[in-house]
Amino acid sequence: MNAEQAAASAGPTETVDGERPDLSNSNVREDLAMAGRCALVHLPTGRTCLLPLRHQGPCEFHRPQEAQDVVSSRD
Repeated sequence: MNAEQAAASAGPTETVDGERPDLSNSNVREDLAMAGRCALVHLPTGRTCLLPLRHQGPCEFHRPQEAQDVVSSRD
């Protein structure tokens, strides 16, 4: 295995110390990401994936109010 394969298999969603480098992207909601969710935002619609981090399969996007409910229930 070469360095490129190792980097690809590690994935961009989490580092060794548990931080998510994708938080600097405008298409990830930080509040949901900190709650352990995928938090990927579909920018044209504003819908957010509420599935757990590193979920299998495609994202499931939900309305902004549903995402806000998840954040509110965490507090």
